[in-house]
Amino acid sequence: MNDDPLRSDSSAKDSAGTTHFGFTQVREDEKARQVAGVFHSVARKYDVMNDVMSAGLHRWWKAFTIRQANVRPGMKVLDIAGGTGDLALRFARQAGAAGEVWLTDINASMLTEGRNRMLDAGVLLPVALCDGEKLPFNDNRFDVVTVAFGLRNMTHKDKALAEMRRVTRPGGKVMVLEFSRVWAPLAPLYDAYSFNVLPWLGKRIAGDDDSYRYLAESIRMHPAQDELARLMEQAGLDKVQWFNLTAGVCALHVGHKY
Repeated sequence: MNDDPLRSDSSAKDSAGTTHFGFTQVREDEKARQVAGVFHSVARKYDVMNDVMSAGLHRWWKAFTIRQANVRPGMKVLDIAGGTGDLALRFARQAGAAGEVWLTDINASMLTEGRNRMLDAGVLLPVALCDGEKLPFNDNRFDVVTVAFGLRNMTHKDKALAEMRRVTRPGGKVMVLEFSRVWAPLAPLYDAYSFNVLPWLGKRIAGDDDSYRYLAESIRMHPAQDELARLMEQAGLDKVQWFNLTAGVCALHVGHKY
């Protein structure tokens, strides 16, 4: 197989049906535009808001993901919807000079923030502006494929998971870190925080309450832990397991390709 990581073929556009954008039904092609608008708006304040709205817990969630990934020198890693590069930077240091770590995102503003952060850290990684549902990489390319807080925003999650499996080599794994279903007794308090405090913080810090209202709505529309595990299995991944983090506020799903 050609060692060029990028595929030469392209996929035809899907016919536009309807899907959800938060609690609102929109055309599928319109959702992509609206999600892009959300992340263009918050890109510069993305890391600050993550720290504030999660009280720094997102750093622990990502550290747990990195430990579970167990990237070793020489490995090839793909980080999808990698945003400002938290995972990619750590993976690059673990994979070393003999490894290969790609930072990708569908949003140019987020990818620019991530690339600049890499450069500030003295790390030069390959980056690609691409859609997680149509990855421009060859089959069986990567040892580890990750997506952190990005699958929730994809229109066709089944296609994205199938693509993640396709580019993973046999023996490799796919990892999805995403907001999930919180422990039921905490749900009323979590809802109050999500729909009242988060938009207020977004307005005060990022100058954008609508984007953080969408965040709260999109979490409720995302599949619960067991549903996402089934989607991963239907995409052809094996031995899918998940880890609830912070009482299910967030969950890490891991599936293997054999």
